[in-house]
Amino acid sequence: MELYYSLSILIVLASVFAYLNLRFLKLPSTIGIMFIAIVVSIFARIAGIYMFPEITEDLTTLISGVDFTEILMGGMLNFLLFAGAIHVRFADLREQRLPVLIFSTISVIISTFVIGFVLYYVTPFFDIELPFLYCLLFGSLISPTDPIAVLGILKKAKVSKSLETKVTGESLFNDGVAVVLFVVIFQLTQSPGMEVNLGKTTLLLAKEIFGGLSLGVLLGYSASKAIKAIDDYIVSVLITLSVVMGGYLIAHSFHISGPLAMVAAGLFIGNYGKKTAMSDITKEYLSKFWELIDEILNAILFLFIGLELLIIKDFESYWEISILAIFIVLFARFISIWIPSIVVPFNPRLSRGTLKMLVWGGLRGGVSIALALSVNEPEYKELILEMTYFVVVFSIFVQGLTIGKVSQRVLKPGEH
Repeated sequence: MELYYSLSILIVLASVFAYLNLRFLKLPSTIGIMFIAIVVSIFARIAGIYMFPEITEDLTTLISGVDFTEILMGGMLNFLLFAGAIHVRFADLREQRLPVLIFSTISVIISTFVIGFVLYYVTPFFDIELPFLYCLLFGSLISPTDPIAVLGILKKAKVSKSLETKVTGESLFNDGVAVVLFVVIFQLTQSPGMEVNLGKTTLLLAKEIFGGLSLGVLLGYSASKAIKAIDDYIVSVLITLSVVMGGYLIAHSFHISGPLAMVAAGLFIGNYGKKTAMSDITKEYLSKFWELIDEILNAILFLFIGLELLIIKDFESYWEISILAIFIVLFARFISIWIPSIVVPFNPRLSRGTLKMLVWGGLRGGVSIALALSVNEPEYKELILEMTYFVVVFSIFVQGLTIGKVSQRVLKPGEH
């Protein structure tokens, strides 16, 4: 009953905030919901305790009692990645396979280490001691991009299909890669002396990544065959739900990447399954169902992000380094895209405008906050959480709301 009570309140708040946004603010849906949630959180922290003490306390208790990390990483992320992947065409992804592969793997690793090294050397200037592995940990959790808020704006800005595919493909795969990297670094922080074993680290990364992708392909193939045998849209939807929910349980049991499994399964069903196993009516119902799931979960996710402001204890201690972290992350994003663009033989080469768009369009979102909340070291958790929150809010509001104007200014017609 307690879970139902909490979920009911969150759904009601998400609907009210979504309505207010569409009625008055007219911002992109997810950004509008998050903006209103942050305003409500700020009001509750400043004046709510005096004007509406019981309501403020109840809301704070509700948000504090929700395990955001478990809900997002153990449930919502799998649905969101599957829902995003099922609408991506293999043909588009194949055409951009090299930049998508490089940006979702090598670029994540480069960004992680650039952020880690820079943060390690600047924190002493703020009288903060943050061990190098925890600097890397922050780098790994803040490196994955989240295109949820920006994709709609990119479409309205009429950017090229190739650029849209780069952003979408990168975000689908880099979430899984970054989560695996975070888990590896997190385990190193828990080991005696925090010693790095390169062999074990590489083996763990390979198992998580290739195991997750293989499981996803197997799930996608099996589900497609099952759908083809019956071709009933209701049962087909149930089968895809079982792929997401059951697939996560399997991935968790075998200690392989659930997010990457969901991406692979979604791509397989969305392309091979739709082409060979489904009638037109099944395709239509399946697409509409997962579009609705995507929109509803995104509304709840961005509501969570806004209301998480209630449980960050003290903004006064780390606001300076948190503001600096925004620029460190942007710098690392530039380096992680620029280095591959001059080393890897992309065909065609990335234009200067596309490079700027990829840097500015690299939004951070709920995955970063969920990973920051999962850090269990009290001495460093508040610092990491506050830096993460500053970066996420800046990227969603400033970058997300200006990406359309930036694309019109820096992109020439036909640029990739």
